[in-house]
Amino acid sequence: MKAYLLLEDGTLFTGRSIGAVKEVVSEIVFNTSMTGYLEVLTDPSYAGQAVVMTYPLIGNYGICREDMESGRAWPDAFIVRELAELASNFRSRETLQQFLLEEDVPGIEGIDTRALTKILRERGTMNGFLTTNPDFDREEAMRRMKAYQVLGAVARVSCKEKYVIPGKGKKVSIIDCGIKRNMLRELSKRGLELTVWPQDARAEDILAEKPDGIFLTNGPGDPAENVGLIREIKKLYDSEVPIFAICLGHQLMALATGGKTYKMKYGHRGGNHPVRDLESGRAYISAQNHGYAVDDKSLDPKVAETRFVNVNDGTNEGLAYCGKNILTVQFHPEACPGPHDTSYLFDHFLDMMEVQHA
Repeated sequence: MKAYLLLEDGTLFTGRSIGAVKEVVSEIVFNTSMTGYLEVLTDPSYAGQAVVMTYPLIGNYGICREDMESGRAWPDAFIVRELAELASNFRSRETLQQFLLEEDVPGIEGIDTRALTKILRERGTMNGFLTTNPDFDREEAMRRMKAYQVLGAVARVSCKEKYVIPGKGKKVSIIDCGIKRNMLRELSKRGLELTVWPQDARAEDILAEKPDGIFLTNGPGDPAENVGLIREIKKLYDSEVPIFAICLGHQLMALATGGKTYKMKYGHRGGNHPVRDLESGRAYISAQNHGYAVDDKSLDPKVAETRFVNVNDGTNEGLAYCGKNILTVQFHPEACPGPHDTSYLFDHFLDMMEVQHA
């Protein structure tokens, strides 16, 4: 069955339908990872977006549900050059096509994803319309694309009630804005007792449990939209509890302390982004997934200083907060699969808690 992808700038791609058969309007973004398509599909940070994989062959090692980063698929649609029909992997239990059908995710294959990615790089991220109807109303599709926004995504992906993952070490409270399972694994394997709170939790309730540390997670959408959450994070900042934040959490902490964020032209999504630690001078390869960035020039230098920068474009990749036991990073030190260069930051978080209680 043919499928059609219309972009907001009027460009039309024709390919073959994969996954569920349904019509969607979404924000089109691209990911440069060569592997990890299952982790991409189950990353809550992709809620409200359709993902283009730049690597040409996707699905060749099938699906192992133990590798999922959450309990379901989140992207609105999946766009690939070629979908592998056969899976070669002893751990695989189903094909990617079967997974897309079961998760009700539509997609398209057989289009020039290189050309599509170049359009998004040159003209910026834009909305798109995916359909299998050859007689679709182009004017109506354009109207729907222009009206589309990613709204309320954090509330959609966050847990609804708090839960505890037992551990024998220090107590860490986590605000779930769309957490990935490997973040929980990285913290748990260090022996920490984890209490995971929904995104609408009150700072007073979190602090009342006297955590040794606070962890702010990744998540989808425009960080500035989360006004209530930003207000609560400011209260956590005003406490003396050590805080480690990743991705959206990094952006929310900057907003809570007077900084600003902005939408990037096409964002950073993939497993090969170089970042430099300004403290040590070392460069690391990192996994990233974000379309917004912190404007470090908007921050009071007495409040926070830039700790990490992106080697490619100089954008902010991390902040250390002055006089506070707080470190935030834009990239993903828990990458799975992906580079493990920066996983030491979880150990640094442990050190932050040790120093606080010394």
